[in-house]
Amino acid sequence: MSLTNLRCQNAKPTEKTQKLFDGRGLFLEVRSSGAKYWRMKYRYLGKEKLLALGVYPEISLSEAREKCLEARKLLDDNMDPSTAKKGARRAARKNTENSFEAIARQWHDTFKNKWTERHANTVLHRMETDIFPEIGTYPIADIKPLQIIDALKKVQKRGAHEPAHRLRQYCSQVFRYAIINEIAQTNPAAEVGMVLKPVVKKHYACLDIKEVPDFLTALDRNDARLHTDTRLAIRLLMLTFVRTKELIEAKWDEFDLENAEWIVPAERMKMRNEHVVPLSKQAVEILKGLKERNGKWEWIFPGHHSPRKHMSNNTILKGIERLGFKGRMTGHGFRALAMSTIKEKLGYRHEVVDRQLAHAAQSMVTRAYDRAQFLSERKKMMQDWSDYLDSVAAYGKVVNFRRNRS
Repeated sequence: MSLTNLRCQNAKPTEKTQKLFDGRGLFLEVRSSGAKYWRMKYRYLGKEKLLALGVYPEISLSEAREKCLEARKLLDDNMDPSTAKKGARRAARKNTENSFEAIARQWHDTFKNKWTERHANTVLHRMETDIFPEIGTYPIADIKPLQIIDALKKVQKRGAHEPAHRLRQYCSQVFRYAIINEIAQTNPAAEVGMVLKPVVKKHYACLDIKEVPDFLTALDRNDARLHTDTRLAIRLLMLTFVRTKELIEAKWDEFDLENAEWIVPAERMKMRNEHVVPLSKQAVEILKGLKERNGKWEWIFPGHHSPRKHMSNNTILKGIERLGFKGRMTGHGFRALAMSTIKEKLGYRHEVVDRQLAHAAQSMVTRAYDRAQFLSERKKMMQDWSDYLDSVAAYGKVVNFRRNRS
């Protein structure tokens, strides 16, 4: 007699395990503990076998019958339902192990030692925030371009266009990692960038050279009542035209004041190459004064309120704004100012200034060029630049300042 829902529900445990049969080998196993399990008895290659179909009542009678029917279809195709179930379980486990998130974390763990700690943390945070919730649980080999596009468009909807393109690059690198390790065969993130809104790059605000006398006057007069370290940081940024981050994170052990050199270690440089900054007499004088003020701290510019940390990246920008140059100048703007003025007013070659800015070399020939052949020129150039700024401050106007460097 076939089972009914009521009979399954009312089946009571006894001292021995009971088997309540339904038909076609399906039965409900009622154990003495009261637990109820669906089982299917069948024969395959002459051997009697049992197939577990789930627990009652999580699996209802109708659902158990559907599972039994599916197993019978496999038997009709000369396939063992137990073997098929194990294969499906292995595939599911493999899909979980090879989910996009799992492979992305492997990729991140593999390459994080090649990045700065800050960059590694940023990459993982962006993936955890915007990518893993969207496609993280999917098997990486099954992900389609449209799934990636949908995830990235959500990022762009909040106006984060540049991060969306960055995330596409990270995803593409994850898929390439999976392909190399034979976990995936295609890279669906490779071409989806063309459907994203392009990033409109904005140039950093930068003073015209004609405005520099007014800026230097405002800095010297200090009507804005800037902290001494803030004024010196702005002055040193003008003299060295390094990136703001490279200046505020500078430590005393990077400086050789006797030889007037600042060696910025590779891990702190954007291009990951050690960078030599020749120091003018003016820069050395500022640094000696800072050494007397801040020498007990690790950083040359310790934080005003937390000296065990370096100065905030925003301190210099806010200082420039308080001087009256909001929207007209930024810390990064000193790089563009130095590039244009040193070439135009001091007559130095582009490649010499470019090397001092630590830009990436554009050609194999330039990359192979001996850095030492530029260093002597760069030392003269940095001193000329400092002297030029002093002359501008003294005369209150732009002056011609070409020297014979032969």
